[in-house]
Amino acid sequence: MNALVSALRELWGLLVEDATLTIGIIASLLIAAFVFPAVIASGEWRGPALFVLLALVLFENVRRTARRR
Repeated sequence: MNALVSALRELWGLLVEDATLTIGIIASLLIAAFVFPAVIASGEWRGPALFVLLALVLFENVRRTARRR
C-alpha cells in the first residue's frame, strides 16, 4: 500500500508542480462554468472575465513564489 501511495505522489509531482496554482485554475474554470452564466448576462464578456480571473490567479501565484525566494 505504501508503494502505491508513493507512486501516486511521484506521478502527481510530475504532473503538477504547484498544487495551489492547479486548484486556482480548476476553481476559476468552475466559477466560469457555473457562476458567470448567472451573473454575466452577455456571453461576449465571459471570455474576458475568465481571462482576468486566471490572470489574477497567476499573479497571486507568482507573487507568493517570489516572496519565498
